[in-house]
Amino acid sequence: MRARVLALAAILLAPIAARAQHGGEAARPSRPPREASQYDFLVGQWDVTVTPKVAGLAARIHGVPKLKGTWKAWRALDGWGVEDELRIIDESGNPRSLTHSVRVYDAAARRWTLVGVDAYRQSVTQATARWEGNAMLGQGQGTDAEGKAYVSRSRITQVTPTSFRYQLDRSYDAGRTWTEGVTTIDAKRVAATASR
Repeated sequence: MRARVLALAAILLAPIAARAQHGGEAARPSRPPREASQYDFLVGQWDVTVTPKVAGLAARIHGVPKLKGTWKAWRALDGWGVEDELRIIDESGNPRSLTHSVRVYDAAARRWTLVGVDAYRQSVTQATARWEGNAMLGQGQGTDAEGKAYVSRSRITQVTPTSFRYQLDRSYDAGRTWTEGVTTIDAKRVAATASR
């Protein structure tokens, strides 16, 4: 797992290192700015209830799957980021998803860069996020289980010391139309710190 984290950090930091090696920008500060704490609300361990959007005949017959899991996070990268792991299981305890993410604050761009590794699907996704008002808003792109490319937007809202809500929307037409609430996660804090 540690090797994967180092690989993710290398992916995130490669553009910065390349610019620095080639004189593309001035030296960056070694101390993170205040904005690098915007994801601190995620640090700790959370129990999550996951509601996927389902439609069609399967949904009418079987209903919405009952999914739950854990989301744990800790500070990383000398205060410039957060590392987290989201595990989702079905009501029988079968694993459904395992995603490990690294989130790093880019002070020059004034936004977050995120890289997530989906262990069960062996896929890597990249996204960006920005704190606006009372929400962390993200956007990214990926490929679904059927191989169709999409763009995504996410919102983390209703953030309190003990809970938050995450919603992921997808568009298959470059953002002209959206399927909202493809995944909704309600999180409740169970511990202030999380083990790796």
